[in-house]
Amino acid sequence: MNPKTSPGTVHAWIPASGHGLRHAGIHFDAVRIAGVLAEQVAYELMQFTDFHAGPIVREATGHRYTYFLLPPQSATGYRWPAGVRALGRGAQGWAYVGVPALGGLTWPLEWRSEPTAEVPFVEVGLLHEVVGRLIGVVR
Repeated sequence: MNPKTSPGTVHAWIPASGHGLRHAGIHFDAVRIAGVLAEQVAYELMQFTDFHAGPIVREATGHRYTYFLLPPQSATGYRWPAGVRALGRGAQGWAYVGVPALGGLTWPLEWRSEPTAEVPFVEVGLLHEVVGRLIGVVR
């Protein structure tokens, strides 16, 4: 079966096994947040969306960043506070995001929330609103 046309496949850029690096701004934009704030944002999004928040990837090593994957060319249209970084074509420099497979061994990456056919990306306006409410300084 061709993985690009398989009925269970949400995005062709999700690896079949393990994990892979994908260039932000091509297949998706990403918003990167670290630590406790990232966990709070992910929790709020998942609660608000009845656990259908779209793709959220969490790192288990290093800075323990969480990446909220958004539609391409959507992240840089918003102003994000310090500590929250938009990654996409309009961002400074090149950025790559690790994307885990939907199953199997993917350490050090894991899905905090998986993409679905109905919710292929995190909704950028909702993410911006949640970040603003939790930090209280986004304009």
